[in-house]
Amino acid sequence: MQLKDATRATLAAAATILGTTTVLAADTAALDKAFDALKTFDWGTDYKKNRKQEEMKQSDLLGPIVDAIPATHGDAAARAELEARLAAVLSTAASRAAKDFVCRKLAIIGTAASVPALAALLSDESLSHVARVALERIPATEAARALRDGLSKTNGKLKAGAIGSLGVRRDGESVATLAALVADADAVVALAAASALGDIGTAEAAKALHDAKPASDEVKARAADACLTCGERLTAQGKKAEALVVYKSLLGGSPAKNVRLAATRGLLLASGKKE
Repeated sequence: MQLKDATRATLAAAATILGTTTVLAADTAALDKAFDALKTFDWGTDYKKNRKQEEMKQSDLLGPIVDAIPATHGDAAARAELEARLAAVLSTAASRAAKDFVCRKLAIIGTAASVPALAALLSDESLSHVARVALERIPATEAARALRDGLSKTNGKLKAGAIGSLGVRRDGESVATLAALVADADAVVALAAASALGDIGTAEAAKALHDAKPASDEVKARAADACLTCGERLTAQGKKAEALVVYKSLLGGSPAKNVRLAATRGLLLASGKKE
C-alpha cells in the first residue's frame, strides 16, 4: 500500500514538473513571438483617432512582454534577460512606437544595464521625454550621470527636460552645473535649472540659487520661488538651522512682496515661533 502511494506521489510530481515545463515553453514561445511583433509594431497613421483599437492591438501583440514583467519578479536571471532584450530594441530600426513601449517597460524594470541605451535617446526629439522618464526611475547612479552628461549634448527644450529629470531625482551632484545654468541665455533652460535646484532642496542648492546671476526678472523670480522651496524642504527634514539661513538670505536686499511674506512665514516656522 505504501509502495502504491509512493508511486502515485512520484507520478503526480512528475506530472506537475512536466506541466510546468510545458507552460514555461509556451510562455517563452509567446514572448519570442511578441518580440518579433515589436520589430514592426506601430501605432498607425492616426493613433488618436483609433486609440482604443490600437491599445487593444498592442495588448494582443505585446501582452506577453507586459506579462513577463511580474512573471520574472524574484528571478534575477530571467529579469536580466528580459531587460537586455528590451534595451537591445532601442538600438535597432524599430519604430518610435516600439521604442516608446520599450522605454516605458524599462522605467519599471530598468537597471544600470539599460542606461547606455536610454541615454542615447536623450537627443532624440521624439523619444527624449520617455527615455528621461525611465532614467528618472532607475535608481542606479549611472542613470543620474547619464542625465548630467546629456546636458552637454542637448539644447532648448530637450536640455530643459534633462534638467527637470535631475530635479526629479534630487541629484545633489548636479548642483554646481545647474547653478551655472540659472544664468543661461536661454530662458527655458535657465527657468528649468532654477526649478530643479528647488526640487533638489538642499542647503547647497539654496546657496547656488542665492548666488546665481539670472539674466531676466522672470528667472530671478523663479530662483526666489525655488529658494523658498529649499527652505520648506529643509524645515520639513528638521534642518531648521539651514532653513533659517535660506530665509534670512531671501529677506536681505529688497525682495518682492510675495517673497518677503513667504520668507518671513518660513523664518517663523523654522525658528519654532507661531505665525
